[in-house]
Order: sequence, then structure tokens, then C-alpha cells
Amino acid sequence: MEGLLVLLLFGVFAACVLSVLLMGAGRYRVLTERDDASYSWRTAAQYLTTRVRQADTADGVRVGAFDGGEGEDTLFLTEQIDGVAYTTRVYWYDGALRELFAEEGTELDKDAGEAVLDCSGVRFFETDSGVSAELTGADGEITRLDWTLRSGKETAS
Repeated sequence: MEGLLVLLLFGVFAACVLSVLLMGAGRYRVLTERDDASYSWRTAAQYLTTRVRQADTADGVRVGAFDGGEGEDTLFLTEQIDGVAYTTRVYWYDGALRELFAEEGTELDKDAGEAVLDCSGVRFFETDSGVSAELTGADGEITRLDWTLRSGKETAS
């Protein structure tokens, strides 16, 4: 009888330990997923902010179509290196935020860019005072980022 009581007590203890472990594992998974989503959003926001601030000179930042046609799917960041104009194109393609650095006027395909960060979507557009972007998270939530250009220049498409 005493052995049965000890066995029953051990069984209750084991069930409690198992339930605490399972609840902890489930909570850990939820926290990890939330942190991963937050990391991706913060990294994309910081990356875009840094790139816009670096290129914030007269005629340095604009939004337009990747191929020069109609639309606003690409952020163009222009800089002069030894008297030659180079443009960094930042755009979303094939599930990733991409960057493509080339001499201005060079025609390249979207898949030529380097994937910087996996994300669900990015859309760029111009505002009266600068440039904005809308980042789409994995959950479909859209977050807007606005940058006022310090160069004081109005952007042009």
C-alpha cells in the first residue's frame, strides 16, 4: 500500500513537470516568432533609414519605376564617385528587400540585385517633404516610414 502511494505521488509529480515543460515550450515558441518578426521589421526600417540619410543630398533621393517606366516601386539613391553618377536601387522582389548598385543609366533586371533582407513587401512613394515606405510584415500588417529630406530638395519622379 505504501509503495502504491509513492508511485501515485511520483506519477502526479511527473504529470506536473510534463505540463509545465509543455506550457513553457509553447510560450517560448510564441515569443521566438514575435521576436523574429520584430527583428525583421526593425532591421528593414533601420536599413532603409540609413540608406536614405546617406544619400540625402540635392538630387540624391527619388522614387520611381525600376526600369524607368511608370510606377513607384524603387527607391533611387544617387551619388557621385570621381565625377561619375552611380545609383543604388532599393526595391522589393521575389520575397526580399534588394539592393542594386550600378552606374546611372545601366539597364539591369530585378533579379540582378543582392537580397538584403527577407520580407513580405515594401512600397515606396514620394511625399511633399520627402520619401515614405510601407513595409508589409509576415502577418500582413503594414507599417509606414516617413523621411523628411534634410537637403531641402523636392523629390522628383
